[in-house]
Amino acid sequence: MSDIIEIFTDGACLGNPGPGGWGALLRWKGKEKELSGGEAHTTNNRMELKATIEALRAIKKPVPIHIYTDSQYVKNGITLWLVDWKKNGWKTKQKDPVKNQDLWEDLDQIASQYAITWHWIKGHAGHVENERVDVLARSAVPKDSE
Repeated sequence: MSDIIEIFTDGACLGNPGPGGWGALLRWKGKEKELSGGEAHTTNNRMELKATIEALRAIKKPVPIHIYTDSQYVKNGITLWLVDWKKNGWKTKQKDPVKNQDLWEDLDQIASQYAITWHWIKGHAGHVENERVDVLARSAVPKDSE
C-alpha cells in the first residue's frame, strides 16, 4: 500500500453568494475519512478553498499528498498565481485586491508543510470520489440560512 494520502475536495453554494458547504475525502492505506462543513453566507470559491484547507488540517503525518479538485481556481491559485499575488502585495495583475486572501494565506501556510501534487479533475463527470465529495458538500449547506 502506498504512503501517499489522497484527498478529494469539493465546494457547493446555493446562490453565489449564499449558503454553502464543503466536503473532503481523505484516503490513506485503505482507510477513509470524510469531512464536511458549511457556512450561512459564502461563495463557491470560498467553499472550494475551505474543503482543501480543512482536509490538510486533518493530516497528522508528513507524507506525500495528492489533492484532487474540480476547482481550477484552487489548483491554479496555489500552483500558478499565489507566488505573484504575494510578490505584488496580494494584488492581481490588474492591481485589484486578491479575493479570499484570508483563505489563500491559510492554504499557503498549511500546504507549505507538505509535499503536495495537485490534480484537476472534471466535475460532475462521473468521477466516483468527486461525486462523493459533491454530495458531502451539498449536504453540509446550512438549511436555515436567513
